[in-house]
Amino acid sequence: MRTASCPKRPTSSGTAPPRWWPANWVACAVCCLGVGWPALAQDVATREDFRRWYVEAGVARGGTWTASLGLNLPWTFERALFDGQLTGHWDAYISQWSARNATPAGVREAWTQLALVPTLRFRFDQGRSPWFIEGGIGLSVLDSRYQTRRKTFSTQFNFADHQALGWSFGERRQHEVLLILRHASNAGIKKPNPGENFLQVRYSKVF
Repeated sequence: MRTASCPKRPTSSGTAPPRWWPANWVACAVCCLGVGWPALAQDVATREDFRRWYVEAGVARGGTWTASLGLNLPWTFERALFDGQLTGHWDAYISQWSARNATPAGVREAWTQLALVPTLRFRFDQGRSPWFIEGGIGLSVLDSRYQTRRKTFSTQFNFADHQALGWSFGERRQHEVLLILRHASNAGIKKPNPGENFLQVRYSKVF
């Protein structure tokens, strides 16, 4: 598989890295993913069934609640990794953020978020275990800038990432529940960039 050339971290003696450096990590990940895609596509079709719909809800520190509807759609690859199975899928969702009683007077209390996140999943015991972990990073947009008494975003466009622990059940593992930590921020592209973290629970089902 071809290798991608990732952005190099600027260095200068006694000088701290520029504030925009975190965004370079995102560019590197996207670059590597794009270059590696043809090789991944040569692998056999995954045993995971990622044609799933899901509902999800959670809360951030400070009282902002979120509820989501989403779809998981598969990539066509499967890789053995250590003693487990590595697979990938797209995570596309729409969320409603609600910060009632947590915003300054005269400021809106709800926002709609759209996001698309390429995600990698690792299932234990060569893919036989009902337990798995997953993580991904992608793009997100809010219908207006997020502002509460605690935090103010400087951009509507942000990066969205998550890490999750999940469990599959049912005769065909058609049901799943996940505990998810979601994060949204602009990777330091523009200040202020406080970011927001949500702890969420998801139920998903094959369709």
